[in-house]
Amino acid sequence: MAPLPPRSGDAVFANIERVNAELFSLTYGAIVRQLLTDLEEVDEVNKQLDQMGYNIGVRLIDEFLAKSNVSRCADFKETADVIAKVGFKMFLGVTASVTNWDADGMSCSLILEDNPLVDFVELPDTCQGLYYCNILSGVIRGALEMVSMKTEVTWIRDMLHGDDAYELQVKLLKQVPEEYPYKDDD
Repeated sequence: MAPLPPRSGDAVFANIERVNAELFSLTYGAIVRQLLTDLEEVDEVNKQLDQMGYNIGVRLIDEFLAKSNVSRCADFKETADVIAKVGFKMFLGVTASVTNWDADGMSCSLILEDNPLVDFVELPDTCQGLYYCNILSGVIRGALEMVSMKTEVTWIRDMLHGDDAYELQVKLLKQVPEEYPYKDDD
C-alpha cells in the first residue's frame, strides 16, 4: 500500500475535533492569570509559560505527525513552512507567514496576523514585560526538539505591546543526530 500524501493545514483542520474558540482563549487567560497570581514576577510567568509549552510540544508532535501525514522535511526552511501552514492551521485554525530568513537559512520569523489566544485580552501596565503567548514559543521548541532540531524561539513583536503583528523568531541551533536505544546485531 502506498503512503498517504501529505495533507494541507486546511484539510487537517476540517477533520479535527475542535474546542469553542472563546472557551479556549478564556481558559488560557485563566491559566495566565493564575500564574501571575502565584508567581508574582512577570519573568517567572514567561519562563513557566515557555516550559508549559515545551511540555505540550513534546507530546503534540506525535498527534501532528499522525494526522498530517507529513514526512521528514528536507531542511529547516521546509520545516518552518510546515509549521506555519500546517501546524498553526491544525491546532489554532490560523496560518503564519515565514519571512526574514538569515543568509545561512538557520533563522526565520513566523508572523501571525491573527492569534486566537489573545481574544478578549488587554495587558495591564504592571504586565508590560509579559509575553502572553509565550506558550507558543515553548510548543514550537518542544516539538522541534522531538524531531532532532535544537532551536531557540523568541518573541520579536507582539500586538499586545502595540506592535502590528505577532512575530516569533525561530533559530536552529543544531541538528541533533538521531540516537537509537540499541545497536543492531550485524
